[in-house]
Amino acid sequence: MSFLDHLEELRWRVIYALIGIVLGTIVAWIFIDYIIEGFLLKPAQSSGIHLQNLRPFGQLFLYFQVALIAGFILSLPNVFYQFWKFIAPALKENEKKYISSIVIFSTVCFLAGIFFAYYVMLPITLKFAAQFGTEEIENNFAIKEYLSIIISIMLAAGLVFELPMLSFILSKIGILTPKLMQKYRRHAIVVIMILAAILTPGTDPVAQVLLAVPLVLLYEISIFVSKIFQKKD
Repeated sequence: MSFLDHLEELRWRVIYALIGIVLGTIVAWIFIDYIIEGFLLKPAQSSGIHLQNLRPFGQLFLYFQVALIAGFILSLPNVFYQFWKFIAPALKENEKKYISSIVIFSTVCFLAGIFFAYYVMLPITLKFAAQFGTEEIENNFAIKEYLSIIISIMLAAGLVFELPMLSFILSKIGILTPKLMQKYRRHAIVVIMILAAILTPGTDPVAQVLLAVPLVLLYEISIFVSKIFQKKD
């Protein structure tokens, strides 16, 4: 394929991915009340946090934002599939058979990160935020800031949980080796701490530590994955 043909192929893959996101957003909008009230607001309720809307039509815009993000998450298998189908022509025949497994594994890793953030990170982080400070100041959270925090933490956790998948891919094509990862383990831990500080909103040290610990564990898992799937000489 020529360069322009590659661009045309990329354009259609992006279009197919966007169509999936639009369909996912429509499905999410149908269940938007459950997503917000039964899922996103529950961490606040269990932590004793009082939420309030401070903008006219603020809830309407938040509903659209949540529906779009939920639509993206619902369409993840299609997004990963379109990405790998674009790369497929560059792969060998024996490598193409891994595409379905990679799509499934990538989706599972991302969802695992989201559920880890929801059930482990968010309860501890929100409880810390709700109870910190003097009793003379009432901690009422703006709904926009609250949703921004929990959505960013869940998406960040979903991305970092893709580390074993990235290790698998780079090991299969020969870029990454277990010895290389073991050699730079100390450097990786420093980078992980920096990433945890960047990916968690604000300066909450609890969220940073809760994200850094599984990142270190994922790095060790990635070394194990690299040992299994490293490219043979």
